[in-house]
Amino acid sequence: MSQEAMVHVSAERATEVCARFAPGESAKGLLGEDQTPRQFLDVLIENGEFHDAVRFLAYALPKREAVWWACLCARTASGANPPAPILAALHAAEVWASDPSEENRRAAMPVAEAVGFATPAGCAAVSAFWSGGSLGPPNVPVIPPDETLTAHGVSGSVILSAVMVEPEKAPEKFRVFLSQGIGVAEGVRPVPPPRSLPLPPTTDPTASRQPTPRPRLDWE
Repeated sequence: MSQEAMVHVSAERATEVCARFAPGESAKGLLGEDQTPRQFLDVLIENGEFHDAVRFLAYALPKREAVWWACLCARTASGANPPAPILAALHAAEVWASDPSEENRRAAMPVAEAVGFATPAGCAAVSAFWSGGSLGPPNVPVIPPDETLTAHGVSGSVILSAVMVEPEKAPEKFRVFLSQGIGVAEGVRPVPPPRSLPLPPTTDPTASRQPTPRPRLDWE
């Protein structure tokens, strides 16, 4: 693989990123104190540690770039003509990545719930919702999300994208999706600029609703 700088990864050492989540034992055995994030990511991919490679990159990227990566993978996994609920979740996640406003963040949660968290699109959309703000409705005290929730949801979206259909081809798909994620990290697959795209009809995202604790994602 090329060794272009991952301009969107601020960590200087792979150990900094690994402190944000719990790598598997095999991945830990490949981790060196002086490895850069790119060096460790390449080692994970070369050794077939795809789940940990996905998680590592999801936790290394800023939230906006991480969600955009999830969108790229989920679009591929969802096919050319996805059902309307999946399309709505994909659209909401992409709109937030393009324009990470509070309105767009809140709009992502209803469509994520509608399609469910067993789908790449649902995980991508909920990752956008988990990016900041509050887990509760606007009219209650702020319930801030944990800082790692977006990376957690992005990991689920990318992993589901690789394994949900034709799991026997998962290694090949993991390599493609990780290549896309590296492209996002390098800035060669940038998040698109803000654009005015109407969201598909959904329930009112600003309506009063109960706080939304982190659901258990189906890939866990």
